[in-house]
Amino acid sequence: MRNLFFATYLCAISLISCNESPAFLIKNELDIDRQDEVIVLTRTLIEQKLQTEEGFFPVFEIDGQVLPGQFDDLDGDGNWDEAAILVNLKALQESKIKLRNVATSNYPVFEKRTNIRLGILQDDGSYKEVDEYNALPCSDGFEIIAQAESVNWENDKIAFRVYFDCRNVKDLFGKLKPEMIIDKIHTPELPDYHNLADWGMDVLHCGSSLGSGGLALMRNDSLFRLGSTDVYRYKKIVEGPVRSVFELNYAGWHVEGDSLEATEKITIYPGKYWFESDVTINGIRDGDLVVTGIVTSWLKKEPFKMSAGEFTCIGTHDVQSLNKDELGMAVLVPAGETGKISKTTNIDFFKLGNQTVIEKSFSNIISETYYISQIINSGVPAKHYFSAVWGLEKEQWKTEEGFKKYLSEEAEKLSSPLKVY
Repeated sequence: MRNLFFATYLCAISLISCNESPAFLIKNELDIDRQDEVIVLTRTLIEQKLQTEEGFFPVFEIDGQVLPGQFDDLDGDGNWDEAAILVNLKALQESKIKLRNVATSNYPVFEKRTNIRLGILQDDGSYKEVDEYNALPCSDGFEIIAQAESVNWENDKIAFRVYFDCRNVKDLFGKLKPEMIIDKIHTPELPDYHNLADWGMDVLHCGSSLGSGGLALMRNDSLFRLGSTDVYRYKKIVEGPVRSVFELNYAGWHVEGDSLEATEKITIYPGKYWFESDVTINGIRDGDLVVTGIVTSWLKKEPFKMSAGEFTCIGTHDVQSLNKDELGMAVLVPAGETGKISKTTNIDFFKLGNQTVIEKSFSNIISETYYISQIINSGVPAKHYFSAVWGLEKEQWKTEEGFKKYLSEEAEKLSSPLKVY
């Protein structure tokens, strides 16, 4: 009887095991809540738990709630390589993410909370969105061909742009609504983005600075803007509800007789007041550093520097928006990769004759910028994060202390990613 009972018990356990849904465990190891956190799982890892089938996609659930997700083809071969999944976890929470296959025709549609766009001017005055395009060089004169002059990207909190021409300066749109707006900007629906509207506005004056996270190279304490390159190409990689990713590719970046190549891969996620930047440069010399920074032209208070999690953070906070209210900007660089931190001169090099784009009073020589340099090896990506907040959007952003609190919390989260096993 004992043997029969034991055999029956084993069969029951086996049956339960066979009927269990495949799952991952996910754990928040911090004593803080984690809202709008994105985890990325490779297809190989997923298929160790659940065999994928043609015509089906995996659905991910915690406690019966379907998690927003997307399936991204990163190498362009027509097959998805990674799944990006949006989760919320309480402090120190451990949960089980269950997986099951769902037919693509029945797959849930999730709210789109990230967006990227490059619109190119057409003969009829409209803008056509493109997935790849080369900017015009300034050697034959300056011409604006892009919607809002820029490659644009956004989430439900804030929007960014980078001029799609030889200036290559990053800029900001403050947002007052979570809806996606960059597709409409500079069209008859939203023709003017320089004045305050119900959705927000362009909030930053850039001049000849690095704006909100523009790039440069530091060589022997001299700065060389990533601009006026022979080739400047945009390429969309993925766009979806959970993340959007694109690349800016540069060739013929001439620095003291060297012709460098650079790629910046930018990723934006929902619910965050920052974007992620991975910068790769080929052909650099030993000791060269990649640099990013923040415009200081309207800054009256001193910028700040602090340690946050495993990062060095530099930032500014002041009444410095084009709407004459509070604007905070910051850069997070891994502490072990941090180089020189300093400010450029405030000299107007355009007035001195260094005139790169006359129509925009723009000089390729960087000025009015608080910057941080980062150690980089040739051909190896260097990652940093750029954050921006607008006082009109949220009460917390009206004070430097409120902004620093957010930066510290985000740095702590970035230093301790959610554990999936």
